[in-house]
Amino acid sequence: MSVRKRKWKTSLGVEREAWVVDYTDQHGKRLLKTFEKKKPADAFAASSRVEVIEGTHVADSASVTVQEAGDVWIKGLELSEPPLERTSLEQYQQHLELHIAPFIGRLKLSKLNVPTVRSFADRLREEGRSGIMVRYVVRTLGTLLSDAQERGLLFRNPVSEMRGRRKGRKRKADGQDRRGRKLEVGVDIPTPEEAKRIIQSATGRWRPLMITAIFTGLRASELRGLRWRDIDLKNAELQVRQRADKYRKIGPPKTEAGERAIPLPPTVVNVLREWKLACPKGTLDLVFPNGKGNVEFHVNLIQRGLWPVLLAASVTRPVLDDQGAPQRDTEGKPIVEPKYPGLHALRHFYASWCINRKQDGGLELPPKSVQQRMGHSSIVVTMDTYGHLFPRSDDAAELAAAEAALLSN
Repeated sequence: MSVRKRKWKTSLGVEREAWVVDYTDQHGKRLLKTFEKKKPADAFAASSRVEVIEGTHVADSASVTVQEAGDVWIKGLELSEPPLERTSLEQYQQHLELHIAPFIGRLKLSKLNVPTVRSFADRLREEGRSGIMVRYVVRTLGTLLSDAQERGLLFRNPVSEMRGRRKGRKRKADGQDRRGRKLEVGVDIPTPEEAKRIIQSATGRWRPLMITAIFTGLRASELRGLRWRDIDLKNAELQVRQRADKYRKIGPPKTEAGERAIPLPPTVVNVLREWKLACPKGTLDLVFPNGKGNVEFHVNLIQRGLWPVLLAASVTRPVLDDQGAPQRDTEGKPIVEPKYPGLHALRHFYASWCINRKQDGGLELPPKSVQQRMGHSSIVVTMDTYGHLFPRSDDAAELAAAEAALLSN
């Protein structure tokens, strides 16, 4: 491998010069690469020498673009067995088409390195993408490049070599959500009083749904896919065996941990026994179907079910203007909106109910039991989300009792 200066004259007689790296790759093929300055030529020669020895070098002429690699990756996902969930595939396609391709789609894989990826992430932020979106897109890029590695199109994945990912991202503090803020009772999690008002205000077809959500913690997709055959009213137990995605397609839970058994309190058993007589019948045997017995749209559960119940229960918050002041209607009354935007708030309440002390009206379950009931893939997920809600073991009353017991002996 050699680095040499090359001089020549153009057709107009202008003298030019460049630095050429002359080398042979691991396959014995002679290659040339030209640089304007000596420093980048030397750097390329040094890195290429190592790559050739390791058998990982890919010449620019043999490299494909990020867009081409992405198209191959998406096609592979479409043909994968078992098939990838439609919502996941759609998200990957959006990341590729809207965020990756416009910025680095024409860039060859051989040109990608850690500084290039860092610059790409910076450009996404400059273009107005949120921090959460940037993380998701970079993660998708890393998955795309991993697929390219497996296909022999790339030998080093710069996303996985980034410092923050190589060392592992710093674990979130207990109870922090994806925005970096702890889940708060009364802000993200309904209070016990609010849960009571929701139960009292829910009527018609929405009453069994709200009560089941509050006392089982099922995800919205699990509620929409719940079947009567999976509920044992005699033994007061519910089995989660399937879910319905946003396209109303029935499928298994996302993870093995999602398949679980949940005990039912008497209130849920009684309301479901009554609802079973009035529930619309259908071939899918669904507990909470639409009027024709088919899978209900998620948006209907929110806009026709949850929000009217929250408004009726006065579980609301003021609508604020651009200056942060409460808005008022033509009669001068405050304009309010549902306090909790989605059914996940009821799932949060169930988790808090499982965690709270018995003297506070909770079940006081250990973390492992909470994980199993929530269907979390690991105890880490449970503690990252709800760890701050668990009672402390060093409360003043317990410390005083322990001290008294010690000193009395």
